[in-house]
Amino acid sequence: MAKPNTILIKLESTADTGFYYVAKKNPKTQTEKLEFRKYDPVARKHVLFKETKIK
Repeated sequence: MAKPNTILIKLESTADTGFYYVAKKNPKTQTEKLEFRKYDPVARKHVLFKETKIK
């Protein structure tokens, strides 16, 4: 069996609400950290989500 190319990452809200999304990433093709502008239901608005490691 081959090793899978994708890893799971956590996209954490920069609004300090503690809300996060879980996404997949291929670290061989995407070497930089991901940043997305997504909806935070705790803050009830779109905010920036930054990549962190899943502990």
